[in-house]
Amino acid sequence: MRKAIAYIWGTALVLVLWWLLAAVLQSPALPTPLATLPVLADEAGAIWPHFWVSFERIMLAMAIGTVLGAPLGLLLGRSKRADALFGPVLYILYPLPKVVFLPVLFVLLGLGGEAKVVLIAIAVFFQMMVTMRDAAKAVPQPLLEAFWSLGATRWQGFCHVTVPLAVPSLFTALRVTTGTAVAILFIAESMAGSTGLGYFIMHAWSVLEYKQMFAGIVAMAVMGVVIYEAFDVAEKRLAA
Repeated sequence: MRKAIAYIWGTALVLVLWWLLAAVLQSPALPTPLATLPVLADEAGAIWPHFWVSFERIMLAMAIGTVLGAPLGLLLGRSKRADALFGPVLYILYPLPKVVFLPVLFVLLGLGGEAKVVLIAIAVFFQMMVTMRDAAKAVPQPLLEAFWSLGATRWQGFCHVTVPLAVPSLFTALRVTTGTAVAILFIAESMAGSTGLGYFIMHAWSVLEYKQMFAGIVAMAVMGVVIYEAFDVAEKRLAA
């Protein structure tokens, strides 16, 4: 109930600020919420296919990045040998903006959805790898030693102590990465292709349909909130 009230309050505040800015600027490029939201309803049939394509891309990419990045991060966090061997290469690539790989991916994979999914997956992979490495390193060593003293193997300690304690960090990383993933998705879809919310927004901009453009922006914001909340619900069920 509190979260619903918070979302209602937040949405109302955003709409008020949006309306005030539009009233001050008086620009056709910034329509008011009252002018935009009906368009969102009217264009639902056109926006929904793009929404679904973007949603599928981002969820697939986040799944791939998480499945590959989280275990590697845990391994680097608990194994000094693995961290010394693979860590330097990964840490050199981590600060590099992942969008720079987009032209290369377009050349290798074409302009379709595959390149966009791989690009987002790369960004999620590095975020997961670094976050889970730090989470694994933060596991108290005395706790593991106490577990081992009961006859558990190191693998059992990893599975029953390190992994459960790192799960909250996993979901934190997923929520944080959602914003980055949506931003990268928009850039990738706006640069090439003819599907996805990024394409819909930029196409509306190119033909000066600003109400449609903001309707697409609202749809992308809704998609981000849905994904964020899905991870929040999953964390409460799995990490309770």
